[in-house]
Amino acid sequence: MARKFQHSFEVCKCKHVTLGETIYAIKEQGAKNLKDLGTFTDAGTSCQCCTSEKNDIGEEKMELYLEEILNKFMDDNGR
Repeated sequence: MARKFQHSFEVCKCKHVTLGETIYAIKEQGAKNLKDLGTFTDAGTSCQCCTSEKNDIGEEKMELYLEEILNKFMDDNGR
């Protein structure tokens, strides 16, 4: 995730969940997987296009996926 995104960047367009909310769910609420993120933020619980590139069936592709965010934080924290 070498790209830079503001915390206000919307990572789930269906549920209007931001990157900042997603990071908070991972760091402060202990989200470890997509199911946890859905529980804490509602992200990825509707069309699921935001979860991963393979699930992105939308005509306009997402710039950042929830799996990428989770992987970055899991890798950085040795989880």
